Amino acid sequence: MILKAISIHQPFASLIAQGTKTIETRSWKTEYRGDLLILSTQKPKCPNLKCGYALCIVDLYGCRPMNKNDEVKACCEMYAGAWSWLLRNLRVIEPVPCRGGQRIFTVDIEIRQKE
Repeated sequence: MILKAISIHQPFASLIAQGTKTIETRSWKTEYRGDLLILSTQKPKCPNLKCGYALCIVDLYGCRPMNKNDEVKACCEMYAGAWSWLLRNLRVIEPVPCRGGQRIFTVDIEIRQKE
């Protein structure tokens, strides 16, 4: 399956896969909308968390400047120049080892929905 993907440090990648984090913040905006595969970066290693894996697919449905009200859903404090990427429609998959990349990139990966 060919998907757009983004690499996210732990524990934030797992927080998205758990449904706790529904806003990803970046210092840049994106015009991309649609399915986005969430990958956990290989470094830094976090005990008890999958690092270097595809964890879930979300729908990236909006992007706007971050505001103070986004902090809880973003699991971080507001910072200068931050953009809020709005995520919904979480689909957790069986974790699959996957090499990350910069910005939004394309991967060809076999995935299975988690039962």
